[in-house]
Amino acid sequence: MQIDDTDRRILRQMMAAPGLGTADLADRAGVTTATCWRRIERLKERGILKGEEMVLDWVALGFEVEVSLRFSLEKTNPRAFDEFIDAAREVPEVIEIQTFLGRTDLRLNIVARDMAHYQEIYRRRILTLPHINDTEALMLVSTIKNSADLPL
Repeated sequence: MQIDDTDRRILRQMMAAPGLGTADLADRAGVTTATCWRRIERLKERGILKGEEMVLDWVALGFEVEVSLRFSLEKTNPRAFDEFIDAAREVPEVIEIQTFLGRTDLRLNIVARDMAHYQEIYRRRILTLPHINDTEALMLVSTIKNSADLPL
């Protein structure tokens, strides 16, 4: 999908300061407020801008532990992926589900209040997910970079 330099300037400013109002965004992007609004609407219509989201600080809310679990699933059941994903969506502490090509089929990111809470989630909710062949846990120690910004 083609975008021009004006669209890029607007998108760069939106990534740099997501909470800006349209008038301030237009000023920073060097366009009029009306132009900025029209451009944003067009980017939404094209599906480039999917929407706005609130980003929560899990640690500030008391979730001190984040674990990434990698799974390989049974390959004999053609419904294994769908059934696993449907069941994983029901676990409230699962904050992200990704699928992959390669040795790892899926990855779940899980948040927990502490290690005891994680153990409870893992034993009662994760190990009961269907079609697990193998799993590997990676505990998050620190996040060095977490950005959805694109080089526009």
